[in-house]
Amino acid sequence: MSNASQYGDLATQLLTESRRSTATNTLLKYNDVLVRAIIREQRDLDARLESALARSAPDDDDDDDDGSLTDEEREALKNRWMPTILLYQTAILRNKRCLLAYHHHRLELLKDLYWSVGGALPLLLALPPAAAKAAAGAQAAASAAAAGGGAAAAAPQDVRSKLSPHEVDFLRSYSDSLRILREEAFSSATEAAGGEGITEDIDLLAPISHPPKDLQVHVRVVRDCGVVYTELGAIDFKRGHRFLVRRADIEHLIVQGYLEEL
Repeated sequence: MSNASQYGDLATQLLTESRRSTATNTLLKYNDVLVRAIIREQRDLDARLESALARSAPDDDDDDDDGSLTDEEREALKNRWMPTILLYQTAILRNKRCLLAYHHHRLELLKDLYWSVGGALPLLLALPPAAAKAAAGAQAAASAAAAGGGAAAAAPQDVRSKLSPHEVDFLRSYSDSLRILREEAFSSATEAAGGEGITEDIDLLAPISHPPKDLQVHVRVVRDCGVVYTELGAIDFKRGHRFLVRRADIEHLIVQGYLEEL
């Protein structure tokens, strides 16, 4: 530990980064260097704490004093290491709280991004940060893509480049858990396709910020998304084309920014 800094300074920098991320509503790159530095500081504090605890342990020679010490002096001698132990323990707990707060903030932000793209994990990991946040408002995202000719998709960095490997694993586990929930709690068996498959009774990932007014919706294709099988049959959604389709068939494409509602 450098004499020029104090215990907890690195953790304070981590919290400042989280507050900046909250203030700007953006996903910052995972600060692996700072997190590892705090973990090294934790190990150093732990070693110092164990050393202080060993020194504070009662010694057999202390019981054989000549009686020259008063009870107060003897008690003070036994507790002489307690301020040091308290300092190290407080620093360890504070660093731990800061690390937990930093990672909890990032995981909550990742879950918000996941829901903003309608649960499309491959799309989220391929989107630039600005487009991922804009996916929460489908109209704004579609307008920007149409005006800029897909400039958002050409951003130099995507969301995945800002994540740690553990955060990518978390998103995959989170997506798998939601998939299992949808299959077990919100779906029922169907007789289609030879009695195999399920139908989703409730679309858990459907947007609820703007309740639909009609069953049919007029949409314009903002980005090519290939052939989609709807209630009316297979439709090839090519950029620039307009369609009148059943909302339930293509609502996820609106959320993900492929279609723009007119």
